[in-house]
Amino acid sequence: MGVTKTAAFTADQNELAAMAKALAHPARIAIIEYLIRVNACICGDLVEELPLAQATVSQHLRELKEAGLIRGNIEGVSVCYCLDAARWSELRDRMGAFFEQARQAGTTCC
Repeated sequence: MGVTKTAAFTADQNELAAMAKALAHPARIAIIEYLIRVNACICGDLVEELPLAQATVSQHLRELKEAGLIRGNIEGVSVCYCLDAARWSELRDRMGAFFEQARQAGTTCC
């Protein structure tokens, strides 16, 4: 979606879409699952865990970081990544409200 088209939507709609888009790739889901599983900051183990090249893993990490779903801290020559707990809580609440709207509206069509 182009920049001009996103201006037609609210900031909340754009932000929720950006977070959802960041999760819309299986490699990113695998990264998130790994970070959840190890429950620690990871500084390079991800390339060993995924069937992807270092550059590809870095791209996916960048997307997740730009959406605010993970944080990256520089430690020496490495960047260590972990989940951003506050952002995940926000995403959970916003998605919950989003799905609750649909549940309350119900549907009688299709």
